[in-house]
Amino acid sequence: MKRVVVGLSGGVDSSVAAYLLKEQGYDVIGLFMRNWLDDSVTISEDCPWLEDSNDAMQVAQKLNIPFQILDLSKEYKERIVDYMFREYARGYTPNPDVLCNREIKFDIFLKQAMKLRADFVATGHYCQKESIEKDGKTYHRLLSGADPNKDQSYF
Repeated sequence: MKRVVVGLSGGVDSSVAAYLLKEQGYDVIGLFMRNWLDDSVTISEDCPWLEDSNDAMQVAQKLNIPFQILDLSKEYKERIVDYMFREYARGYTPNPDVLCNREIKFDIFLKQAMKLRADFVATGHYCQKESIEKDGKTYHRLLSGADPNKDQSYF
């Protein structure tokens, strides 16, 4: 049975992705990324990670799938937040979402999924994908969604 590690956020998209993958017969594992812990420096309450992780855990329980919380708060601060403030100090306006994709989702999260022996990784983001063959190798690309109003390829 092929294994899929789902970046389970507790939201509708990743929850439905986990459900559909399980229904299709995949061995699904839910993995929640905890990117921030220091509430003393939170600008607003718009990032309620504790509630989100509880929601993700409840989804995993309902689906009867294994669930893990991956604490990336140290790496997120070092690789994303500190970089962002250094760039602001230099007069630049960095885009933390792009950096987060490269440094967190497609680096640390993906490595953890591989440690869990994932054959695939899923998030539930709305986008398109393309697979191309070049020099005998298959390359995969994420592309903008067909509906630009719903596109989540950026994240």
